Amino acid sequence: MAGPSTRERGGRAQTDPATPRAPREGRPGRLRRLRTRVSRPVVLLLAAAVLLCGGIVWALYGSNWLRVEQVRATGTRVLTPQQVLDAAAVPTGIPMISVDTGAIEDRLRKELPRIDTIDVVRSWPHGIGLKVTERKPVLLLTEGPSAAGKFTEVDRNGVRFATVTKPTAGVPRLELAATRSPSLRRFGEQRLLAEAVRVASGLPAAVARNLTVVKVTSYDAITLELGRDRSVFWGSGESGEAKSRALLALMKASPDAKHFDVSAPTAPASSGS
Repeated sequence: MAGPSTRERGGRAQTDPATPRAPREGRPGRLRRLRTRVSRPVVLLLAAAVLLCGGIVWALYGSNWLRVEQVRATGTRVLTPQQVLDAAAVPTGIPMISVDTGAIEDRLRKELPRIDTIDVVRSWPHGIGLKVTERKPVLLLTEGPSAAGKFTEVDRNGVRFATVTKPTAGVPRLELAATRSPSLRRFGEQRLLAEAVRVASGLPAAVARNLTVVKVTSYDAITLELGRDRSVFWGSGESGEAKSRALLALMKASPDAKHFDVSAPTAPASSGS
């Protein structure tokens, strides 16, 4: 039997695992050099980023550059800026970034109910600004004989926010006289107060500037007292726009009338002279 040919023997020799291979220098060498060239800039960039972040953290928390040195209150009308600063109790000397603005707002609303909105602003590098908006009274609630000479200011949302000993100029009084009315048990005092506020806030300017008293004896029995001994029986707080139009028309048609009834705006009435 003939043995393997020279070509076959050569093929096996070339694929024999025991045969050592010559190292290939071309491609792996280029890859190692490329990795070295790429890795150096990446390492430098990472090191620079770490240093930059560390510097920012130190500047915000550890340095004396960005610390609270001044607190300022603006927007006050009845309150004084010092009252706002005292209630806010913003600590000085601490890092600006550490100031808890939410806690400051909570303290101000708790200590000063007259404040409607408060915006705590960081004025870099050393200031904290307290921008205040105070509530405006739309009615003065008379609290009854036990609180004679005292009035509670009520804002447009029906919030009672301050007690004063002198009537606020230009603000009508509110008399809640519903102690014997089923409405008080059914709706509660706060709902009746909210209805009075809704009526007073929705009056036409020509009527509102003459309004002196809003009297509530039940949910559907609200009476307005105007200057020159005039009164308006408004009824409930519903259909405010229609009642306003009817009242203006009555006042124009009967300028000397003393009593107006717009509880049913489709059939308004006036009387007295």
